[in-house]
Amino acid sequence: MSGGGAWQGNIKARLYERVRARGFDSLTAFADARPTVPLYALADELGDDDVAAVQVLSGLLAEAEQSKRVTRFVRDVLVRLLSQSLPNGWPAVLDDENLFKVAKALGSWSAYTPETHKERARLARAALRANPPPAGWRPLGPDDDLLRTILPDEEA
Repeated sequence: MSGGGAWQGNIKARLYERVRARGFDSLTAFADARPTVPLYALADELGDDDVAAVQVLSGLLAEAEQSKRVTRFVRDVLVRLLSQSLPNGWPAVLDDENLFKVAKALGSWSAYTPETHKERARLARAALRANPPPAGWRPLGPDDDLLRTILPDEEA
């Protein structure tokens, strides 16, 4: 978890220096190599106490906006949050405990979704509630077939 050092100095330069030191030319390439790793763990990998998850999120969004791949970014964030909250995949039974885990992942996802994609994310959440994925479903990346069905690549 990041400490106060995450907000010192040139944050963007630090992120890209760390990414390049690991052999990647972009933050997206670094994250894509770890498609189910939660944002906080990506931040920890880049800098134990001087990189925050929100900085990774912000950098990924900036790159997605530049490459006009924001919808893919939105799916990517959902995959990471589902992996964090539902490490064994979609629950077979949505009892109170599992319902909370799903709600936590989807609620965080909503908060992290850029304004341009809020409505599309709302529709995707509604689709997941109306037709829950099969038990054990665990998207392994943003290009998962089910995710592409409920949130296709059309840019907003």
